[in-house]
Amino acid sequence: MIITQNIKTINQFHQMMELPKPMHPLISLVDYESIKREPFESKVNLKLDFYSISLKTNFNGKVKYGQLEYDFDEGIFSFIAPKQVFRVEFEKGIELKLSGWLLLIHPDFLWGTALAKKIKQYEFFSYDANEALFLSDKEEKKIIEIIKNIEQEYHSNIDNFSQSVIIAELDLLLTYSDRFYNRQFITRKKDNHRILNQLDTFLTGYFNNVDLAIKGIPTVELIAGNLNISANYLSHLLKMLTGQSTKQFIHDKLIDLAKEKLSTTDLSVNEIAYSLGFEHPQSFSKLFKSKTNFSPIEFRQSFN
Repeated sequence: MIITQNIKTINQFHQMMELPKPMHPLISLVDYESIKREPFESKVNLKLDFYSISLKTNFNGKVKYGQLEYDFDEGIFSFIAPKQVFRVEFEKGIELKLSGWLLLIHPDFLWGTALAKKIKQYEFFSYDANEALFLSDKEEKKIIEIIKNIEQEYHSNIDNFSQSVIIAELDLLLTYSDRFYNRQFITRKKDNHRILNQLDTFLTGYFNNVDLAIKGIPTVELIAGNLNISANYLSHLLKMLTGQSTKQFIHDKLIDLAKEKLSTTDLSVNEIAYSLGFEHPQSFSKLFKSKTNFSPIEFRQSFN
């Protein structure tokens, strides 16, 4: 039986993990080696009401987001936004091995700061587990350096500057994370181009085999689900590889199909628009014009 636990406060998380009370009610920095509790005997879904940033350098369990599972045998950096559901699993009888850091930040800690809005713009907080950040040794050292700065401030006596200093370090941590993610999209070209090929294959199959007039144009979420990646990760990947958003990529495929129909069939522009999943022919004509600098009729006439 799978149990879902909603952890509302950082203090509640500490109690669950049998950790000492956090130094601050709205933020906590946990050394994984300090976690002594026994692994969960059953599968447990967790939903936290706060941000979680985790650097795992040695972890012999599995974390599952939705239907996707990732083995954290290698050290990686992962991010979870409030209200996301994830699951931690351990094999029965296995000795728990953990090293690294877990940073927990309640949204209230960021209230009134520029970071409160900025943190919501980082797409990697909604990536799936298999889309976590793989750090090079040099990158890991930089992240640990920032974490150590946060640790020093976290364990110091709280004063009027404590929050500002931690916020500044957290902002720096997220900026480097964003930088390293962009590096990963470039260096993992083989995996990324494989996803791009799968995307192209999926769209070709969808457009050839699905009645678009009934099913409609495929959504970004539908495509990402079929590729077993998150919509945000797919959009970020495409932006890096092609300079386009997922929606723009879909539209390009639609225009190619529209060109074929305009040049090889006698279907009217309205009929072509409906056959491609557009509810309103005007929307189709506007998109076609923006992509080709021709109206559908002008494009057809160029073939006569």
